[in-house]
Amino acid sequence: MFRADIFHLFTRNSKIFLNTHYYSTIAKTSRNDAVGFIGIGQMGFKMASNLYQKMNSPLIIYDINKPAIEKFILLHKSTSSQKPILHVNSPIEVARKASTIITMLPSSSHVKNVYLEGQDSLINGIDEDSFLIDSSTIDQSVSKLVSKKIIDKGARAIDAPVSGGIVGAEAATLTFMIGASNLEDFNRAKTYLSHMGNNIVYCGELGTGQIAKICNNMLLAISMVGVAETMNLGVQLGMDPKLLVNILNTSTGRCWSSEIYNPCPGILPNVPSSKNYEGGFSNILMAKDTRLAVKAANDSNTTIILGAIVQQLYNQLSKTAGYERSDFSSVYKWLNDPSRISN
Repeated sequence: MFRADIFHLFTRNSKIFLNTHYYSTIAKTSRNDAVGFIGIGQMGFKMASNLYQKMNSPLIIYDINKPAIEKFILLHKSTSSQKPILHVNSPIEVARKASTIITMLPSSSHVKNVYLEGQDSLINGIDEDSFLIDSSTIDQSVSKLVSKKIIDKGARAIDAPVSGGIVGAEAATLTFMIGASNLEDFNRAKTYLSHMGNNIVYCGELGTGQIAKICNNMLLAISMVGVAETMNLGVQLGMDPKLLVNILNTSTGRCWSSEIYNPCPGILPNVPSSKNYEGGFSNILMAKDTRLAVKAANDSNTTIILGAIVQQLYNQLSKTAGYERSDFSSVYKWLNDPSRISN
């Protein structure tokens, strides 16, 4: 058992400050023993927490959002003296301290920036021992480009986007859709991903994980809008919403959006619709994901109808004041928004 980097969290004028003290023992720790995680956002925070709690390796973390880092370290301070958490200041530092790195980033541009752009990017710190797992949902062409650059450096890479949302990230029940060059890389990734999810699927070659993800999220957007319209119609016609949803969930209209993530407030206690649509998967991100699906359809000359319609809807929601960062189930609220109706 090796000594750890010890994080001292202390309060000064009601603000948390973070000090990192390096001990000589950390230099003796092989980077093969450590796992890196970049992107401590709403999904990444919960994913990294489960990873840290279930594995026996030190965790190297990076995010530009310092309060998120401080919150993460504070959450795990009771165990960090036995199992260290090290916060670094750039992607290249993560690559230098951990051979296995997981990234969870908002968009294609963020992935390119972290992996490829600038002297502090990951690409400048990796070597033949590096294994990179990207769980971001991005353009397939960007995913394949980044993977090629990594492989050209002698390292290994897979795309591993996720489904299951905030609820699945917290419960460690995510589905990972894996694009990998071979089964060896898939099985290597599964060792880590199994700490964060319970359904890890090998989709095929590099980039196929992204294909599965954008198809899933296009269907999710369609089903959410359908459930929102259905619930709204029933309520407007005088139906009790809880009775209506019970009927839907024991009938042919049953789906994840009705049963697990219902958009009508008060139906389920621990989903965004019952928390003023806060803390979930934002309309901005759903607009991005449906945009990726529409782009893929256009690039492949594939006809989509409902997918194109929901992309336009979520694009509008992502630019509407008060809805941009609300959970994508807020489409239910939007249907009866007086400002929309008056326009």
